[in-house]
Amino acid sequence: MSKIVIIDFETTGLSPELGDRATEVAAVIIDGDKVIDKFQSLMNAGVAIPSYIQQLTGISNAMLRKAPSCQQVMQELADFIGDSPLLAHNASFDTKFLDAEWARIHYKRRQAFACSMLLSRRIYPHFPDHKLGTLVRHLKLPTTGEYHRALADAEMTASLIIKIKYDIQEKYNLSSVPHELLCLLQKTPKAGIDNAIKKAQIKLGL
Repeated sequence: MSKIVIIDFETTGLSPELGDRATEVAAVIIDGDKVIDKFQSLMNAGVAIPSYIQQLTGISNAMLRKAPSCQQVMQELADFIGDSPLLAHNASFDTKFLDAEWARIHYKRRQAFACSMLLSRRIYPHFPDHKLGTLVRHLKLPTTGEYHRALADAEMTASLIIKIKYDIQEKYNLSSVPHELLCLLQKTPKAGIDNAIKKAQIKLGL
């Protein structure tokens, strides 16, 4: 399967365990090096957004009062994603919120998450940092909107992972860079990348 779904959440804070909730979600499907579909929605969890988060994201409490419920949006997201493999920038954050919001509708994630931040640390170790904005600037990727809005961040992350996959494929002369390889490389120390790819070429037929 060459499709990957890139996810991005905006939220009221950093931790669903502390009661923070999602306020917006976007998902962008790529197939190879092409974006083929998009999903975006605000969502109303009945929880107030702190003022500093409103300033960061531009999402206000007034906007959420008109938004559909979290339950409705998360069901629509589940239908949109299906069983496609997932990816996010700083996936540990988005994974927590996806799993927490899906749990509220008694739905459980079945597929693995890859992380473009972890991958970029291994593929571009010389960059000053591996924030999405830094990577977009250094790699001269298109800026599709305001940072800290779900769809723009998901679209820029889609461009980033397409670039990462291309650079891996070119450097190591691979026939493809599947999601399984991305999940392997994000856990591999920088010094072990070359050896891990050599083993993956044999195991995955790349």
